[in-house]
Amino acid sequence: MEKFLRILSIVFLVLTALNAIIAGLLFMIDPSGSKMGMTVDYLQFSPFRSFLIPGLVLFSVNGILSLLTAFSTIKHQANAPALIIIQGILLGGWILIQIIMVRDINPLHIIMFTIGVILVTCGTLLWKAAKA
Repeated sequence: MEKFLRILSIVFLVLTALNAIIAGLLFMIDPSGSKMGMTVDYLQFSPFRSFLIPGLVLFSVNGILSLLTAFSTIKHQANAPALIIIQGILLGGWILIQIIMVRDINPLHIIMFTIGVILVTCGTLLWKAAKA
């Protein structure tokens, strides 16, 4: 069961990281959002006037940190379960804040929030198994 939870966590962390790194880079390269098929009108209810800051946060928090957590999990580091939980919380929090700021919910929001919940669950079960 632990092996399955680690593999599931790694898969979701890497998928999240790749998605966030690519989207974050595209937002940083073109803060207008046009490279992602978006316009700054999407940000009308948020405190942002471009996608630069959201892109930086997306790239670093959901991209790089998810990748580092995946590597920690691959290497069976003792702190991996806690890092998985933290990444799940960060991902879920990012999605909730995004929904509040843009006043929109789309299928990707639901998918990514669900992945965040799964990561928290996997990390918690791995943590409990390590303590047993």
